[in-house]
Amino acid sequence: MSKTNFAKDQLKSLVERIERLEEEKAALSADIKEVYAEAKGHGFDVKILRKVVRIRKMDAAERSSEEEMLDLYLSAVGSGR
Repeated sequence: MSKTNFAKDQLKSLVERIERLEEEKAALSADIKEVYAEAKGHGFDVKILRKVVRIRKMDAAERSSEEEMLDLYLSAVGSGR
């Protein structure tokens, strides 16, 4: 097999893998959307739930730093917590 054919096959394989992963990502996004809709149906605030999920992804130092910056910014604009 020539180098050109190998490169074409490799590129095709990579593109097909990306396409499959994009399909999986779309399916997961739809599943997540359904869970948020279910949460809303149970009376939970989806905006706050999304924030909780985002915060839980952070490590403690990152969370602390963000809270400090938020306090600083709010204080600077006269809307302290």
